[in-house]
Amino acid sequence: MEVVIVPDAAAGGELIAEAIAALIARKPDALLGVATGSTPLPIYRALAAKVASGAVDASRARICQLDEYVGLPAGHPESYRSVVLREVIEPLGLSEASFMGPDGSAEDVQAACEAYDRALAEAGGVDLQLLGIGTDGHIGFNEPCSSLASRTRIKTLTQQTRVDNARFFGDDIEQVPHHVITQGIGTILDSRHPILLATGEGKAEAVAQTVEGPIASIVPASALQLHPHATVVVDEAAASKLKLADYFRATYAAKPGWQGL
Repeated sequence: MEVVIVPDAAAGGELIAEAIAALIARKPDALLGVATGSTPLPIYRALAAKVASGAVDASRARICQLDEYVGLPAGHPESYRSVVLREVIEPLGLSEASFMGPDGSAEDVQAACEAYDRALAEAGGVDLQLLGIGTDGHIGFNEPCSSLASRTRIKTLTQQTRVDNARFFGDDIEQVPHHVITQGIGTILDSRHPILLATGEGKAEAVAQTVEGPIASIVPASALQLHPHATVVVDEAAASKLKLADYFRATYAAKPGWQGL
């Protein structure tokens, strides 16, 4: 696992956008897994600016969804499909045809989960998967004690996650669904390059447990330690509880430029 400490969220967004740009240059039809929430917004803004300036041609890129609420009506502004269309697809000038995601309104949710897992594999696998992290260490909606071998499935949200997400629903927790479809931890580990971005002091303990703690289902993100090419990008606040922060800084400073992120 590579840990990169950056000054702030904007610097993290720019660094990861550069990695995505390099991937698209190598593989124009790359399949990019995207996360939602406020943390990845600097990535999407930086990448959209590169597309707008002509520095990046993302016209053949494909986008796939990490997770989705169960039961929100089609077109609901806070469904993750709507969020991804609004924050990623449209700013990058892509069409909905480039986008794939699970069907959270399916009558048979379990079948929809299995279909999405198959679709990702049939698409050639995810080349780069963006991730955020919850204050309890969850990635995607793989809540604590999720199986580290799990596949795309339905999950019940913890009360803490519903509280954290209530801000997107007018601070009304009763509007936050109880269930979601999420890529499993095993599904996420199938991606060729998972990149986790964490910012803010509130994520510091989860980051420390993910990077320096044992691999344990109580901290789902710690499973990234098992991946041969996982990157964790954190700002100074989110890095504040890392015991090896100075080592991580020195390692990244000495990294050969040809290695990339």
